[in-house]
Amino acid sequence: MERRELAASLFAGGCAGMFVDLTLFPLDTIKTRLQSQQGFFKAGGFRGVYAGVPAAAVGSIPNAALFFGTYDFTKSLLGSRGPLAAPHMAPVTHMIAASLGETVACLIRVPTEVIKQRTQALPSSTSYHNLLATLQEEGVRGLYRGFGSTVLREIPFSLVQFPLWEYFKTLWSQRQGHRLHSWQAAVCGSFAGAIAAFVTTPLDVAKTRIMLAKVGSSTASGNIPLVLYEVWTTRGLTGLFAGSISRMIYISAGGFIFLGAYEKVRRTLL
Repeated sequence: MERRELAASLFAGGCAGMFVDLTLFPLDTIKTRLQSQQGFFKAGGFRGVYAGVPAAAVGSIPNAALFFGTYDFTKSLLGSRGPLAAPHMAPVTHMIAASLGETVACLIRVPTEVIKQRTQALPSSTSYHNLLATLQEEGVRGLYRGFGSTVLREIPFSLVQFPLWEYFKTLWSQRQGHRLHSWQAAVCGSFAGAIAAFVTTPLDVAKTRIMLAKVGSSTASGNIPLVLYEVWTTRGLTGLFAGSISRMIYISAGGFIFLGAYEKVRRTLL
């Protein structure tokens, strides 16, 4: 992969990430409050839906840039030679590239999510106050609480979304006989994102509860099976899929904007 292509992926990913995070932030806030242990209305309801937006704004550019830089670089590396270069192995290449991209991006995403979600669930506070409180109570380690649960949510999500996105693009492109326009790639991203969002909602519920849990509690320890079992016993299937509709709308719309903007900016730069 040429340096120019890598730079284009980083820049396009950063632009797309910032645009989608800021545009759809209220939906993300509503989803977080639906999943919080204290309940939707106690967490703020429909008030202050932009609480936590500074944290999202700071983290969105490097987060998305790291993901797409890693994704495109890995896809290019694996697809250029070796056993994964064969066309029928493309889904495996996309899965590996997406998994690596998500893992690297989580180095930025998790601290951003911790501060953002705590502010969303306590709108009377600010992102800066929550950052200081987290560092004072838990140190830097507190910023990475839920790292494992986030990675375990993002990797299955990407294993579903990105192979589907690439498959939908290939199928549509073959049927019309030429390369897709940016808006068509965006539509493919929207459908792929909605499917992946619904399937991985229970993991998102676990991640949210771990990040919002009080210091020292059993939930804060990050034991995902235990958290999922607790949700199942107290709220059943409804609890495991809490916020699934807002998550699907958010990620479907986000997939359209994010992947469409990424394709458009990257093609323009190249």
